[in-house]
Amino acid sequence: MYADIIIDITHEKLDRVFQYGIPSHLEGMLKVGTEVRVPFGKGNKETRGYVVGFSEQPGYDLEKIKPVAGIVEDGIAIEGRLVELAGWMKETYGGTMIQALKTVLPIKKQEEIRSKKQILLAVTEEEGKKKLDWYLHKNQKARARLLAALLDCPEQEYDLITKKLHITASVVRALEEQGMVKVSSRRVMRSPIHKMRPKKEPVELNEEQSRTVGQFRQDYSRGIRKTYLVYGVTGSGKTEVYMEMIRQVVDEGKQAIVLIPEIALTYQTVMRFYGRFGDRVSILHSRMSQGERFDQMDRVKAGEVDVMIGPRSALFTPFFNLGLIIIDEEHEGTYKSEQVPRYHARETAIHRAETEGASVVLGSATPSLESFYSCRTGRYQLLELRNRSRRQELPSVYIQDMREELKAGNRSILSDRLRELMEDRLEKKEQIMLFLNRRGYAGFVCCRACGYVVKCPHCDVSLSTHRNGRMVCHYCGYEEPVIHVCPSCGSPYVGGFRAGTQQVEELVRRQFPQARVLRMDLDTTKQKDGYEKILETFADERADILIGTQMIVKGHDFPKVTLVGILAADLSLYSDDYRSAERTFQLLTQAAGRAGRGDRAGEVVIQTYSPDHYGIQMAAAQDYEGFYEEEMRYRELMGYPPVEHLLAVLMTGPEEEQLHLAADYLKQFLKRIDPGGRMQVIGPASPYVAKVSDVYRRVLYIKEEEKSILIEAKNRMEQYIEANKGFQTLRIQFDLDPMGVF
Repeated sequence: MYADIIIDITHEKLDRVFQYGIPSHLEGMLKVGTEVRVPFGKGNKETRGYVVGFSEQPGYDLEKIKPVAGIVEDGIAIEGRLVELAGWMKETYGGTMIQALKTVLPIKKQEEIRSKKQILLAVTEEEGKKKLDWYLHKNQKARARLLAALLDCPEQEYDLITKKLHITASVVRALEEQGMVKVSSRRVMRSPIHKMRPKKEPVELNEEQSRTVGQFRQDYSRGIRKTYLVYGVTGSGKTEVYMEMIRQVVDEGKQAIVLIPEIALTYQTVMRFYGRFGDRVSILHSRMSQGERFDQMDRVKAGEVDVMIGPRSALFTPFFNLGLIIIDEEHEGTYKSEQVPRYHARETAIHRAETEGASVVLGSATPSLESFYSCRTGRYQLLELRNRSRRQELPSVYIQDMREELKAGNRSILSDRLRELMEDRLEKKEQIMLFLNRRGYAGFVCCRACGYVVKCPHCDVSLSTHRNGRMVCHYCGYEEPVIHVCPSCGSPYVGGFRAGTQQVEELVRRQFPQARVLRMDLDTTKQKDGYEKILETFADERADILIGTQMIVKGHDFPKVTLVGILAADLSLYSDDYRSAERTFQLLTQAAGRAGRGDRAGEVVIQTYSPDHYGIQMAAAQDYEGFYEEEMRYRELMGYPPVEHLLAVLMTGPEEEQLHLAADYLKQFLKRIDPGGRMQVIGPASPYVAKVSDVYRRVLYIKEEEKSILIEAKNRMEQYIEANKGFQTLRIQFDLDPMGVF
């Protein structure tokens, strides 16, 4: 037998399988995914690699085939099915096979196993008392102290005994040799959820929830595996539905993965699942220590975990009998990887589920257009929750035109209406959330007097300002000088939005000195437990106002929040991205959904310079389907996903002229392999940041209705790049259906 091994080197030239012989002492010890040591290159330098397959016939001369040197003892084996998944990710999203393998690795290396020693009394109480008298008679005080402690409590921790009673290891060893005590050792798992105090709440599903769960159970019991979209308004109780679906799967001896978009959601989500499934629940995210991650993966392999919860990386949990993958808030952009391979967790989860016989459940109050489109075309099954779980009314939403505020002399970031409502809530001892929409804040130029935004005449996305005094389209490269006077109304109030969460916090503290204010952003959540501490403080009603960016509006449930203020709603509306209206609608709808989730009615104030935009209007009305129809007309007109697929090719290099030449060569190559002109090639253009650390950047966009044609074009480009030396100094990445511009 011969082992097919991929070398642990990320260079594209070595992104292929090498064949090695299996020496007799390793026969039967290797399997797909094992990390091994192998001699590599002319100097036979020992390096690491992963076994990706086996063959009975040599592919080379036997003299050229080298033997595997050994198994990496502290290495982490990749499950065979995850190796197959890595291969699919490489084929679909580009990059090297080793990059894909490292992506699916749940942990990178073996960690130290922690254990605790215990000392146990090994004789009867009567024998122990006799021996104690003998120790006292012989003036053996240390031995007497140890034996007396064990007679009081026959099982005690080693460290506690030795430190508290000042007992040395030699004393313990002496009693062990005499048969009086036994020393045992047990493994101690580093748990990331040991501080939680979950409440076990009885789950009573309403009619809509029961119907949704019933449909899933009926299909699952019949062996039908498919992808579902649970489309439910904010507060409709999607989490209760997920838990009942998981209960069905776990009762059949299978496991479930629950993906959430951000670490900030982990605390509240896990509290609810832990209350339901106990310590059969675990979590996995980047804020955990390597030791915690290692221990949780060992629990998975030992069959001690039924439910794994976490952001995108939790998708690669090596469950041996996976039954269900749930992706909550499936519309979120964080499910798209920004590292090579640039995979989307939704599509990758569906592929994993298909190969392992599992179901996929996507959930959102504001589904991505791709998912809702897939329901319309029959790829997914739609399950709807049209009402809040306890029939609470959706919040009342007010659209506040900030142009009118400016005319009235109010230049503050808080409108008069929002300020009055905040005073009212503070008097009533109710809670307030202020959401600052920072996404895309530095990009576009907006007139504060009339709301005019400068757009590209060719791509219908906003132009972005650059430091060279130009406004540029990051899709086609169109540019024009920065304006200083509004061409629509002549106002000088033209520019970007500069306020951040800190400025908002300072303003709120000045205007409402009696309020207890919390701020949640990247700065305040840097520490390991930063998210949990802030959310726990707010949940315990030890704060009145929570100010934050999009991390505060996703999935959190605070019953005492009756007012949500959305500051600068337009910022994401005019970012340089064809998805800007969709993202804005989703953010505003999700933010509005935080209000009135308890017994008291909620109110929402959306502050905007574009009150008539359909994204703003539909979010205020919580009308997803109306927004979908309007936005799809725009996507069909412009040929953007999900109507057509989009492949972005990002090129970076140290020489600007060489990079421009290479981008043009690649564009010409695409025309040669597509003589019928099916693919539409846009660019090359400069990304928002055209140079980083003296490395220049260019990007090509390719549109095509069939995803398979784009994947084939990517494969052909990879071959072309590998065959031409001119590309060797460049780094080229592919992004299929990107979540935004580079």
